[in-house]
Amino acid sequence: MPDEDGHPSPEEMDLRTVLSALSDPLRYGIVAALLREPEGAARTCASFNLPVSKSTTTHHFKILREAGLVRQVDRGNSRAATLRRAELDRRFPGLLDLVGANP
Repeated sequence: MPDEDGHPSPEEMDLRTVLSALSDPLRYGIVAALLREPEGAARTCASFNLPVSKSTTTHHFKILREAGLVRQVDRGNSRAATLRRAELDRRFPGLLDLVGANP
């Protein structure tokens, strides 16, 4: 069962759901950008400057969060996203390596 913020546990992460989340070019780009950051780095959703409305940006991050790709934390009037790198590497070994090699 996902936590109170909608983050699934690693055991609940489903490969099909993760791949579906990554199938969108904007979401794939978000994950690729987070891979280039130091491990544990958090970025606000607005810092990605996506070419879509604020509500669509929110939707994209919701899909990433519910798939288990990112962890989001509230930062006042915004949210910051962190890639769940270690958890994803344990659950799906090599997946993030492929994303990083094919930005």
